[in-house]
Amino acid sequence: MKVTRLSTLLTVLIAGLAMVLVPASAGAAPHDGGSQPTYSYANAIRETAWVDTGLKDPSGKAVRVAADIIRPSELTSGVPVIMDASPYYACCGRGNESQLKTYDSAGRPVQFPLYYDNYFVPRGYAIVLVDLAGTNRSNGCVDIGGPSDIGSAKAVVDWLNGRATGYTTATGSTTVKATWTSGNVGMIGKSWDGTIANGVAATGVAGLKTIVPISAISSWYDYYRANGADLTAGQPSGLSTLVETSAAQNGCRSVQSAIDAGSPTNGNYTSWWDQRNYYAQAANVHASVFVAHGMEDDNVKPINFGQWWDALAAHGVERKIWLSQTSHVDPFDYRRAAWVDTLHQWFDHYLMGVDNGIQNGPQLSVERTPDNWVDAASYPEVATATSLKLSATTTNGLGKLGSTAPKAGAVESFTDNPSLSETNWASSPDTANSARVVFSSGTLSSPVTVSGGSTITVTASSSASSGQVSAVLVDLGPETVRNFQGDGEGITTLSTKSCFGSGTSGDTGCFLDTKADTIDVNAQVIARGWADLGHYASLTSKATLTPGKSYTMTFKLAPTDHQVAAGHRLALIVGGTDNGWITAGSAKPKITLDLTRTSVQVPLIGSLP
Repeated sequence: MKVTRLSTLLTVLIAGLAMVLVPASAGAAPHDGGSQPTYSYANAIRETAWVDTGLKDPSGKAVRVAADIIRPSELTSGVPVIMDASPYYACCGRGNESQLKTYDSAGRPVQFPLYYDNYFVPRGYAIVLVDLAGTNRSNGCVDIGGPSDIGSAKAVVDWLNGRATGYTTATGSTTVKATWTSGNVGMIGKSWDGTIANGVAATGVAGLKTIVPISAISSWYDYYRANGADLTAGQPSGLSTLVETSAAQNGCRSVQSAIDAGSPTNGNYTSWWDQRNYYAQAANVHASVFVAHGMEDDNVKPINFGQWWDALAAHGVERKIWLSQTSHVDPFDYRRAAWVDTLHQWFDHYLMGVDNGIQNGPQLSVERTPDNWVDAASYPEVATATSLKLSATTTNGLGKLGSTAPKAGAVESFTDNPSLSETNWASSPDTANSARVVFSSGTLSSPVTVSGGSTITVTASSSASSGQVSAVLVDLGPETVRNFQGDGEGITTLSTKSCFGSGTSGDTGCFLDTKADTIDVNAQVIARGWADLGHYASLTSKATLTPGKSYTMTFKLAPTDHQVAAGHRLALIVGGTDNGWITAGSAKPKITLDLTRTSVQVPLIGSLP
């Protein structure tokens, strides 16, 4: 998983010198009827419990995970918990400034990364930051979203509810109980952290009342693969090596081997992947879910929030969603004050029982243009699943998208060119290119919104024994958008700071401000999907294709909520290897599409010309 970009040395030095106490009301204003900043942050209790997970490492040693805790000293019972379980607290840091945990000479936690402690502890919450097994001060092994990862966090939820054993040290025998807590737990986190929240919720563990997964994975297969195609995320074992302690790396080689064996590069869906598919376990979810995701996330692809959201909806889980134009960015860094206030209301309602109506508000908040947000009652919005047909023109490579059926025998073809990406494909949409085919609508006389996930059915033949197909929906027309492919993934980090909550010299609660990083474009990819034709019959096994024979395969495009403006066009581009998103195969075949058996289903509000 891509590590948050490090700030400059100057930024780090400035942050270290910002030893000021911050008013508890700084940042977002308190709302009526909710928790208020009445407790002392400076005098809060800071401690660590090592929780027995019930798991064993490869040597047979019991696995204990470190849970660093900060809680109001004035409260001895009934305290709700906000928990972030992460593998990143020592290796890579959290947030836009890559904050790490710090400790005093006695090993007591000093800096709790991010703002959760600064803002919520004065309001009567405890913050618990858990080191996943095999990372920072926890023993055991990282297993990439499997029983060890999920068990690390679930065990702490159990301990907070009196069902697991905690210890005062990593290896000692003195036990400690969480007598101070109400047992109500909310999990939050971005990327891997949010993924753990998804996985723990999918166990149905009692006491977990809500989760806030930010840019989180719902199926690890869909982080590394796409319908048999190999995404450019690398291999799972490389990710475990990144975050594990040196002791874990030395003692967990058998786990590493199991990771490699379970995640073959041929794109096959195995039992190892299935164990890490949380949306398939959505029936177990009893917690409410507040999702935040970037619609242009090139790290944790949006398919991950889409299939999770749909599965939760199928089981009636209470939920809310924010969708931004960014890539892999936390809402704290693109809509800070509104995010903290909304999060405050969310946790107050689900963890403290405050009747503030947050659960009855708009389900969707979506960024239409940079910093321009609109709300809708539901996600997806009420849209019509529209079957769009692909028809040919007199120029190969340039077709039409709409309701007109293709002529009998109509085909279009392209030759896989792995050096080109979707950006190249869309740059000159009215010019033929042998590496892709563009099917575009007429110019829109009124806006059309794509809300939800699209599905494409492709019938194609390959000139070789293998072949890959990429399909992208594109908004053709001039627009100013967030520069999600820039260094900040849609944001620019400033030199000024704002403070959210109280602070001390060791944890100020002040963070570098940001603003939108924008770019002017003439084409914007709004949904993507990729597939390996060798998996046309099944994801569990890859077939060798017969050159020239047609195969039919249906696969999903990423969900979105995007409005195509009047004067623009909606286009579907079909090509081979999408450079930068999937890895190239050994062959560079010519792919021929049978247009009479190829179509795309798009959830539309409005209609195409």
